[in-house]
Amino acid sequence: MALRYGKYFVFLFNSKMDYNSDFRYDLKVGKVKEDELGDIFNTKTIEVKYDLKALETKNVFVEYFSRGYPSGIAKTRADYYCFCFGYTFHLIETSLLKEKCRKYLNTNRDRLGGDNNTSKGILLPINELF
Repeated sequence: MALRYGKYFVFLFNSKMDYNSDFRYDLKVGKVKEDELGDIFNTKTIEVKYDLKALETKNVFVEYFSRGYPSGIAKTRADYYCFCFGYTFHLIETSLLKEKCRKYLNTNRDRLGGDNNTSKGILLPINELF
């Protein structure tokens, strides 16, 4: 879930957090996720994709083949993918993204796309990034 804060979005993660009215406790819990995100940015590789049509189509195009060769997610060495659309950034582990895309191979979501339709990829619904 994302909450809009001015022109930015604040992301809420699906972590179970027990209610506690003690701000120091909540701060400590939040710090764990801040440290986790900092670790990702400092020690992991991230492939960033800017999908200009994602907000319009409600899908992201995840390329896996181009001009006769495996490409994109099939060849990446990145630990994470980051999809950018609008004012938001959506980070997902590459292994989880692959898992989500596999179920759409050889379906109507397995499409030609990219420059001059020379690539193949999966049209993954945006809501599956969450």
